[in-house]
Amino acid sequence: MLEGLDDRWDVVGLAAGSQASALCAQAHKFHPEGVALVDEGPSSRNSDWTDKSIRTFRGAHALVELVDHVPCDCVVSAVVGLGGLAATIRAVELGRRVALANKEAMVIAGALLIPLAAQTGAQLIPVDSEHSGVFQTLHAGQRADLRRVYLTASGGPFRTWSSERMAGATLEDALRHPTWNMGPKISIDSATMMNKALEIIEARWLFDLRPQQIGVIVHPESIVHSLVEFRDGSVVAQLGAPDMRTPIQYALTYPDRMACPSDRLDLTAMSRLTFESPDEERFLALGLGHEVAQRGGTCGAVLNAANEAAVALFRRGAIRFGDIVPLVKQTLSEHQCLATPTLDELLAADRWARQEVTRCTTC
Repeated sequence: MLEGLDDRWDVVGLAAGSQASALCAQAHKFHPEGVALVDEGPSSRNSDWTDKSIRTFRGAHALVELVDHVPCDCVVSAVVGLGGLAATIRAVELGRRVALANKEAMVIAGALLIPLAAQTGAQLIPVDSEHSGVFQTLHAGQRADLRRVYLTASGGPFRTWSSERMAGATLEDALRHPTWNMGPKISIDSATMMNKALEIIEARWLFDLRPQQIGVIVHPESIVHSLVEFRDGSVVAQLGAPDMRTPIQYALTYPDRMACPSDRLDLTAMSRLTFESPDEERFLALGLGHEVAQRGGTCGAVLNAANEAAVALFRRGAIRFGDIVPLVKQTLSEHQCLATPTLDELLAADRWARQEVTRCTTC
């Protein structure tokens, strides 16, 4: 990715969860000032960065320590789930530009991150293809003229499946995404459409939208990444090949645009673009996304944590695919929402939700 950005960028810090060997290879290639490895297992202890001048941070607080001790202009927040939250908050506290690929940080703590960024001057530039598309197309009109934002969804591997067939889907089925090559957690979220629920909440905070202003459209070709409708009836869309290198690069170079190694979009090769209304009876997660965007408070933390816990159970074979979203819904219904939580209260809500999912599956 960075090879195409000439000499504009230097990699000064790298981080990984448990893939010590991959981190070593990256450190050898880019010679950063510091590296962070969260997992302190045997592979971590045996890691050799060769260059002993590289500062090494290990353990639960390694990401925050890396952000704290290695000066930079931009932090790419790409850790899946709750694990990226603390480091993202610290980067915002320091006034950094944050290329935000960790949607969960905004889902859990958008109400804290947005005012904090306004206070410190930090920039939050979305990396998700849908939110990057919204970010770009919003410039086409005045904010007062905005009517509605539409996030597109591929529909995942189960777009045409019945509810009964979906309920018994295997892990292999859920990981077989028709368009994107993603990790297992995000692939499963796409299969349940929980990823789109999280994106609804993220969009609510990133773009200061009312929940009623956020719609979802199923678009199997994944060519149109977002649409923005203005009050005069104009709809502005952002199109591009389904290649994450484009939104990643734009988050790094904004407001400039540079040549990108991503695939080019050949309009003449497309026979059709398909748009469908999502089936919210089969994909119950979408309703939960709008509910949490409306309620706010600790509900985002609960939704995210319950989903992470339920997905983990499904990956272990402890529950069926069809149990994931109902478990999340049940957990959310049992939660007593705090309207204006502190970070500690958000983390407490996260812990409670994970425990509640476990309780519900063992009782």
